[in-house]
Amino acid sequence: MATDARSHDEVMTTELVAVVVAMLGDSPHVLTAPETRERPRLPSGPLQTQHRTMQAGMRSWVEQQTGYGLKYVEQLYTFADPGRGGSDARRIISVSYLGLTRATIGQGHWVPWYDLFPWEDQRFAHEIVTNTIAPALDKWVAAGADEEERTARRQRCDADFGLGEYPWVPDLILQRYELLYEAGLVAEAGGDHPALGRPMSFDHRRIVATGIARLRAKSQYRPVVFELMPEEFTLGQLQTVVEALTGQNAHKQNFRRFISQQNLVEETGSTSHATGGRPARMYRFRREVLLERHIAGTHVPVTKSR
Repeated sequence: MATDARSHDEVMTTELVAVVVAMLGDSPHVLTAPETRERPRLPSGPLQTQHRTMQAGMRSWVEQQTGYGLKYVEQLYTFADPGRGGSDARRIISVSYLGLTRATIGQGHWVPWYDLFPWEDQRFAHEIVTNTIAPALDKWVAAGADEEERTARRQRCDADFGLGEYPWVPDLILQRYELLYEAGLVAEAGGDHPALGRPMSFDHRRIVATGIARLRAKSQYRPVVFELMPEEFTLGQLQTVVEALTGQNAHKQNFRRFISQQNLVEETGSTSHATGGRPARMYRFRREVLLERHIAGTHVPVTKSR
């Protein structure tokens, strides 16, 4: 009876986990705890009695473990699936948060998120899907118990990875990772495919996928991308960041037209010579538009690459 009580206490432990995203150079990165281990983990810690709220507790753990204080934060999801947290029973219930910040190279332990999900950068990674993922999924489909299961698996693979007649949908990153996990292809599920990204401790890569999916989806209807931008930037820099977050190339003229139509930015009066060519105008985000009206986010008018 005492054993059952201890097990119940372990299962009910609540852990706070943070997916903190920043742009370092032209690449989106995820903040990790500064531990030396083969598989990095996200900043995290148990909810404690001195924490006024769960968000306050999460902010406290992030600051203690990484030195970063967060501004933009929103709750992501509560994970309570048995068997997905490894041998650490405390991780059965994980309350996750998404945080956006501005960072400097050399400050903190950051992992490029395309090191974790290389297939997600569709600007450059078509061959990973074509040469590695699709053939591996074909074997998983063929291993289905019967025709009905094989058909369902085929449809799921095609829809999630944009195979056959299906388009690639950037927001489906979590579904793609879950599919690779179910098929036993990623390292966390025992797979041995180095091309399928760097594994993380526990189920933290799954939590990162949830955060990226939220950020990609939300950027379509709210201008959250500006939380990752410096105070002043060129339109070229803005387009680069949006492309990096979505993993898709944007049509330059259409992108600038959309930003202009939404009245999201305003000129600062200064210019940048960083490109080495014609000076580029500098802009800032018009935060007052958040109060003026409900505005769209930063859509990517994609260029057709396949």
